[in-house]
Amino acid sequence: MNTEENIEQSNVMKNDSSESNINENNINENMKVEKQEKTELDILNEKIEQQKEELDSREDRIKRLMAEFENFKKRSDKERSSMYNSVLGDVVIKLLPVLDNLEKAMQSNTQDEQYKNGIELVMKQFKDVLTENGVKEIEAVGKQFDPTYHEAVSLVEDSSLGAKIVKEEYRKGYMIGDRVLRHSLVVVAN
Repeated sequence: MNTEENIEQSNVMKNDSSESNINENNINENMKVEKQEKTELDILNEKIEQQKEELDSREDRIKRLMAEFENFKKRSDKERSSMYNSVLGDVVIKLLPVLDNLEKAMQSNTQDEQYKNGIELVMKQFKDVLTENGVKEIEAVGKQFDPTYHEAVSLVEDSSLGAKIVKEEYRKGYMIGDRVLRHSLVVVAN
């Protein structure tokens, strides 16, 4: 029995060994498949991460371009407005002597009332057009002297007025926006 037992044990061991080999082979194959799946999964995950980075980069670039474009629009609008006021100011400066002459014509004595009314209507129309285009008269008489807006042509003593108060205006000053087109010629008290 010894021999038979040995043979039987030997067969059992062989079967166990071959089953073990088969199990090991299956495990090895499963591990290889898992490794392949993992590597394929890793590759896909890497591609996804790369595409996310590219997308983020493009989004950032688009946002920067949009902000740059908005700044360009604002800058262009500001320049256009400034250019408009500059050109308008240059034209108005050339028309101011005409306005001065109309004011002198209104102040002159005449017997013809229709002539005087005509001059007043032209003067009113002229001032309305200037006002519609943002041109304002600089207030002077009774105000504190300000060299930004006024140009002093003489200095007088007047006890009824405070120091550096404009007493008289020889010529009206005008401005458009913040730009002085022409300073007021004034007489300053004290």
